[in-house]
Amino acid sequence: MIKTDILIIGAGPTGLFAVFEAGLLQLKCHIIDALPQPGGQCAEIYPKKPIYDIPGFPEILAGDLVDNLMQQIAPFQPGFTLGEQATTIDQQEDGTFVVTTNKGTKHQAPVVAIAGGLGSFEPRKPLLDNLAIYEDKGVEYMIKDPEKYRNKRVLLAGGGDSALDWTVFLANVAEEVTLVHRRNEFRGALDSVEKVQELKNQGKVRLITPAEITAIGGKDQLEWASVRREGAKGEVEEFKLDIDHFIPLFGLSPKLGPIANWGLEIEKNAIKVDNTLDYQTNLPGIYAIGDVNTYPGKLKLILCGFHEATLMCQSAYRRIHPNKRYVLKYTTVGGIQGFDGSKKEAPKAVVKAIV
Repeated sequence: MIKTDILIIGAGPTGLFAVFEAGLLQLKCHIIDALPQPGGQCAEIYPKKPIYDIPGFPEILAGDLVDNLMQQIAPFQPGFTLGEQATTIDQQEDGTFVVTTNKGTKHQAPVVAIAGGLGSFEPRKPLLDNLAIYEDKGVEYMIKDPEKYRNKRVLLAGGGDSALDWTVFLANVAEEVTLVHRRNEFRGALDSVEKVQELKNQGKVRLITPAEITAIGGKDQLEWASVRREGAKGEVEEFKLDIDHFIPLFGLSPKLGPIANWGLEIEKNAIKVDNTLDYQTNLPGIYAIGDVNTYPGKLKLILCGFHEATLMCQSAYRRIHPNKRYVLKYTTVGGIQGFDGSKKEAPKAVVKAIV
């Protein structure tokens, strides 16, 4: 039996940052994740994808963000159960929870924080008859290593942030980059849309809208795609593009998996929480933070997950130590006391100025 103060389900950025906030409160954490390494989607799906909305980092690759978070939480020595999926949860007579994985590993904690991101997921695929034939032969649903597309002809499809961001990124990597979207309007950030439009004006990317991919083909590898585009007056044209790679980025189809059977209140495949205080679920002692939760005004941003993790840890401290009063100390004053005995002191000049 692995025992800890806070059991975190999900090792994505939100779950990792929760370890840091808990560590500041001298609370021990253990993390369960079905993936073989920490980082969640940032590590598994798009480690080389640039992220632009992390405070203090005008641009940071998803994989680098994970590395930084792992370095940040190292002094607090979190435990990890990786490559295993949390399947059942049972509340004990003393109020603690026992979570068991699909491999039989048992974990016990007074607080459980579900930070499972989108849950288990599969890419949404375009409806093309022979799509499966070319999977791993030119058709990919995620980009792990952009160098794979160095000097290649790449066709992307989609209208969200991933499609836009990768179009911008690959413009400086691939020989040709084409983005196809079925509408003239995009769902992604306005800044990303403007960057793609600027690259189009510079002749660095080809933007085809409103249009869709109707067929793909090739001998042993993907060689071409057929594009159907509708003109401004309703006229339709169909033409072929010579390509080496086709990357449809239509998002992920999320599933909560076994967590959906834990008695939690679920709304549209997300866990409902009380955002007026601490992001607790309908079951006291079980929290949900990050993309896995939902509440009025919810935004699925890493930044918001960090905020939710912080308030969750404060509430967890009160639950674990009901008779103790915690006084918030800024790290610029108190420094960081790690479980490994390390101590990062606040600069004396800063302390003196604040005092």
